[in-house]
Amino acid sequence: MKVGRQQGSRVRQGRLAKALVVGGCVAALGFVPSAAVATPGSGVSGTVVAKGTSVGKLKVKTPNGRTDVTFRTITVEPGGSTGWHTHSGQLIAVVKSGTLTRTLDDCSVEVTPAGSSFIEPSGSAHRHIGRNLGTEPVVLWVTYLLPEGSALSDDADAVDCDAKK
Repeated sequence: MKVGRQQGSRVRQGRLAKALVVGGCVAALGFVPSAAVATPGSGVSGTVVAKGTSVGKLKVKTPNGRTDVTFRTITVEPGGSTGWHTHSGQLIAVVKSGTLTRTLDDCSVEVTPAGSSFIEPSGSAHRHIGRNLGTEPVVLWVTYLLPEGSALSDDADAVDCDAKK
């Protein structure tokens, strides 16, 4: 019987040694640089045209179906406004310079200075107007996420905020 126990013990030791060798090899692979992980770029340059930080978490929603993505610069001169309008998809905007004052459908007012960003929601329930009440031009960088073929904005009736007071 001793012979069978010795052989069983040797088999277990052999398996343990094999497992330790395999485990050591796997661990060592983590320290070996891989040539296929990444390649350096060449002939590519990029320019940050605007950066803005949101006040809170941004909730981005794309339209159902195909989406037109449009990136646009908008300048609102001092005393100018966008007029009351809506969008059929969401917009992500960065205020590059100046301060944009927006009046929303519920007559609340949002003031967004340079270096800030915001999202405009989609749909007729979210009509709004953007105004430049300052002395320098407001420059916006806007990304539109609209259903394929949609206009960038749709005119809307003005909200009578004086009547809501």
